Amino acid sequence: MTDGDEAVAVRRVWSELGLPGIIDVHTHFMPKSVLDKVWRYFDAAGPMLGRPWPINYRLEQSHRVDTLRAFGVRRFTSLVYPHKPDMAAWLNQWAAQFARDTPDCLPTATFYPEPGATDYVRGAIDAGARIFKAHIQVGDYDPTDPLLADVWGVIEDCGIPVVIHCGSGPQPGRFTGPEPVRRLLRRHPRLVLVVAHMGMPEYDEFMDICLESEAVHLDTTMAFTAFVNELMPFPSGEDPRLRAAADRILFGSDFPNIPYGYREALDAITTLPGIDDAWLRGVLYDNAARLFAVELPSR
Repeated sequence: MTDGDEAVAVRRVWSELGLPGIIDVHTHFMPKSVLDKVWRYFDAAGPMLGRPWPINYRLEQSHRVDTLRAFGVRRFTSLVYPHKPDMAAWLNQWAAQFARDTPDCLPTATFYPEPGATDYVRGAIDAGARIFKAHIQVGDYDPTDPLLADVWGVIEDCGIPVVIHCGSGPQPGRFTGPEPVRRLLRRHPRLVLVVAHMGMPEYDEFMDICLESEAVHLDTTMAFTAFVNELMPFPSGEDPRLRAAADRILFGSDFPNIPYGYREALDAITTLPGIDDAWLRGVLYDNAARLFAVELPSR
């Protein structure tokens, strides 16, 4: 499929639902040196995961932005995340400039359990951050680390969503899984979390957490796809919890790091059993538009 054919196929999905486009809450733009390291990790993921993980959109940054726009993605993110101290503040500066240069990107920021984290998180919020990224697996930290107590408090008070990779896929970490998140929410019950990848592979537990807390959302990133279902399958059959959480499930793709085409991510969602067009409109656009106060006509 050529680039033009792919864009036509993607646009057909949302246009047939009567939407003005897609809001993708899980895309990655980051400094080239950092993204190159991420890509090298996935290039080597075959021995770790038992199968290759090709980067489907290994493109220059401007081409990646243009690709999302050609698909009709109206808002997207630049999810950055540190794996060590003294990295998050620099990533936040880069992401803030990227958002200034790219108005359809939701200004994104991140943090790490380290002295000074509360100060640079406040600075990112003052600079206009509208979404944070926390990667428990890559960062290898406990989300209830005392160094993050004030960070979570500041973010909770501001009501800014945090996309949090806390499930144990594609590989478990020391602090991944539902229990650290439950502890975090007991301390910060109003915290707006967006659990990445539907919490894979602990789908059941994280869907329960979502339904227990009105502030918790889920993103669909890579879930339901054939690629993931071979490794960490979503429970088969119709799940009424997907309908129960209909207004708190958001579309995410993991672009550009996905090992398949963007249309495949959409097809995996549109063919789920037991869902209807209203559910799809919410997931692909309306839920995120409401959460992030995106001022575009919803129809």
